[in-house]
Amino acid sequence: MNEQPRRNRRPRKRELLCPAHPEQRIEGNGKKYFLHLLSPEELQARGMSHKTARLVIEAYPVLVLSNEWLEELFCPKCGSLRWCHVVQLDRVKHQVRWAPRELWEQVAHVDPVSPNPSVSDFTRRSARGKSSHNQRYFEPR
Repeated sequence: MNEQPRRNRRPRKRELLCPAHPEQRIEGNGKKYFLHLLSPEELQARGMSHKTARLVIEAYPVLVLSNEWLEELFCPKCGSLRWCHVVQLDRVKHQVRWAPRELWEQVAHVDPVSPNPSVSDFTRRSARGKSSHNQRYFEPR
């Protein structure tokens, strides 16, 4: 009898590990804010040659990266939600680091510090409640 192990048909979940605790898996809510590149210098910082980067930006004035995004993730050991910069290496493996403030400038239509201008002050105050007074969405470090 030649028994082969059964293939697991269920795809593996993505592996996101906490930057502060490399052995701890962290989970997110799935809402991703993809990065937008507007200049050849930003492409060069990711390993592209100067000439190729110029050609790409001339062809696509706004280049959306499908393998890099910002996502709010929860680490049980840290006990808090933090904004992380996630780079997808393959279907399962991801590189995670704390999101620096500068990366929010590369996300379209989102500013985590300033509130939504279409929401009234009354609605914003009542939505915050008493416990989350003066709470920011982004923790500058």
